Amino acid sequence: MAPKGQKFELKTPKGTKDWEGKDMVIRDKIFSTITEVFKRHGAVTIDTPVFELKEILSGKYGEDSKLIYDLADQGGEICSLRYDLTVPFARWLAMNRDVQNIKRYHIAKVYRRDQPAMTKGRMREFYQCDFDIAGVYDPMLPDAEIVRITTEVFKGLGWNGRYTIKINHRKILDGIFEVCGVSTNKIRTISSAVDKLDKLPWEEVRKEMTVEKGLSDEIADKIGEYVVLKGQKDLLRKLQADPVLSANESMRAGMADMELLFTYLEAFNCLDNVSFDLSLARGLDYYTGLIYEVVTEGSAPLATTSTATAAPPKPSKKPSGKAGADFDEDRSSDPSVGVGSVAAGGRYDNLVGMFSGKNQIPCVGISFGVDRIFSITKARMEADKNSELVRNNEVDVYVMAFGGKGFTGLVKERLAICATLWEAGIKAEFLYKVKPKLPNQFKAAEVNGVPMAVVIGEDEVAQGKVKIKEMGLRDGHPEKDGVLVDLADIVPEIRQRLKRKANLDQLAQEAEGLRVVDGIKGEPEKVEGVPKTEKPAEESPLSQEAIGAVPTS
Repeated sequence: MAPKGQKFELKTPKGTKDWEGKDMVIRDKIFSTITEVFKRHGAVTIDTPVFELKEILSGKYGEDSKLIYDLADQGGEICSLRYDLTVPFARWLAMNRDVQNIKRYHIAKVYRRDQPAMTKGRMREFYQCDFDIAGVYDPMLPDAEIVRITTEVFKGLGWNGRYTIKINHRKILDGIFEVCGVSTNKIRTISSAVDKLDKLPWEEVRKEMTVEKGLSDEIADKIGEYVVLKGQKDLLRKLQADPVLSANESMRAGMADMELLFTYLEAFNCLDNVSFDLSLARGLDYYTGLIYEVVTEGSAPLATTSTATAAPPKPSKKPSGKAGADFDEDRSSDPSVGVGSVAAGGRYDNLVGMFSGKNQIPCVGISFGVDRIFSITKARMEADKNSELVRNNEVDVYVMAFGGKGFTGLVKERLAICATLWEAGIKAEFLYKVKPKLPNQFKAAEVNGVPMAVVIGEDEVAQGKVKIKEMGLRDGHPEKDGVLVDLADIVPEIRQRLKRKANLDQLAQEAEGLRVVDGIKGEPEKVEGVPKTEKPAEESPLSQEAIGAVPTS
């Protein structure tokens, strides 16, 4: 208890939030969809501490290392909150030398001392869903499966092609830098600058490379001719036909990998949303080969389309021992801040060896940013006026009682019916009142969109029967007032009606083209750098049936 007279503000720390209600329903469905895909591909899960020894995390993230949260000395160990799930995984592999290959997934919170933009999913505490393949395998086979997994995740989330998987190769990027004349000691820092092209116009990135990082104007302009290129195999052919690039050893190795990758992605039938994008750099130091990034509408800032129309991004103070107010300010309304990538990753063949020396285990993986996926999902739902279709819980049946003068409430009978339903695996609720009023019970069921009601009165109990009522039926429907069935048959009767209702809801959705997540009818948008393809719309599992939408009948 606070001392008398002491005042304090009840709030969450900046860059964090409480989760509740419909937001939790949507987020949990995102978790389950992603987990289902991970398990489909044979992954097992692990868990690691939320904080690591500081020396484990130091020197692994390039310029982003300044965003790591350091903890006060406790017990003689200097620790930091984990920045991602990849470095802890590499540390785990190095400690468990008997594990030489594994497909692992890990869903957990990570922490970054970044400038928040809460409504855009840019937070200081947020979830990542990681999938990694560790082990020595033939080139590009695991890398191609990561792309396939990515397409399955976003198909499962009902994004209906409204995303782009940008891919590039660190060896290709390094080869371009070398050919353009970037010295070896500047390749990583110039790569970090190029990585900002999804947030800043080329003029701003060029200024960072020349003014801040000492690159000559001539070299920067050469780099600029390459990093604007994107495509698929056509771009690879263009690079292969360039004799200057083909003479570079790093470039040749990267192009050979990309040749294999496109062959495997074609076999996986997952090229539709892939864009080979030379502007993709990924600023983290540990990547060694293929790199990925998934973007969609809302990923890029609104103010970077052109220098003529966009104001330069508002400078922010870098975090230091004492952070400035500007850096802590939420930038949700700042047009120079976008959601950013919703998933990203790549190949990191040397990270495990940094911890274990001889025990070198190549790895490739991807991380899905749940909070950013959530922010875009919710924005689409609200734009399509579908957010009200999300239920607060997944209850199938509300057990009710009614009666006239001398009504006892039939408490024991309601409890016994609920117990029977629960034992059969049917989700059920009842009102915590001894003598509940019938309108209050119906209101409680309607608030959460419960599809079925079991209603009992003194007469029904005496006859050993119950009335099953489907909620939301139109006036004039033959079962509008419910159907009387034997109490002994309540479980099969409820199951049959729930199954029938689910089938009818699905048919109604298909007829109306309803999407709870994206609400899009017709063909997918053209993905930048990728030809538009005609394909049937996929049914979203984030539909009325899957996340428990309120019946619309």
